[in-house]
Amino acid sequence: MGRTGTTRRRALLVTGAVAGSAAAGVLSGCSGERSEPGARSSARGAGAAPEGAEAADAALRKRLAAASGALRDHYDAVIAAHPTLAARLAALRTAVAAHVSALGGTAKAAGAHPVPGEPVAALKELAAAERRTSDALTAALGGARPELARLLASVAAAGAAHAYLLTAPADGGAR
Repeated sequence: MGRTGTTRRRALLVTGAVAGSAAAGVLSGCSGERSEPGARSSARGAGAAPEGAEAADAALRKRLAAASGALRDHYDAVIAAHPTLAARLAALRTAVAAHVSALGGTAKAAGAHPVPGEPVAALKELAAAERRTSDALTAALGGARPELARLLASVAAAGAAHAYLLTAPADGGAR
């Protein structure tokens, strides 16, 4: 008679499938795509939002894309000032750039970010910038329509995770 309980192979398959679907769900928040089937119908169709709401969402997207763009530029400044941090920051910077794109922003900000001379201080400052941007996104949730609010919540959550990762030890040890 064969085993009927949970085998190691089955447990790994199930946890891998759950982790994969969770990762897909998180990443879809950064796509900027509408999540409802058929949501790409004409804006003049039944149930379309008033033009004022669309304009408000566009202004909110523009403002938050600029804030996220400034954060992306802050990452660039830290990486330029501390090349030893480039490997640690590369994935986070790429995610922030994807957030900027999802919010509709593209251009680099004109101003330069001053960066502390010590790498640890630069990481702490970058974590604080992530928190400020995440807080701004969270504060904007109340004024956004549902589609945009979902995107903002996803980007804000990612920013909070980035702030945590920036303050965690690079070697994975205890603080």
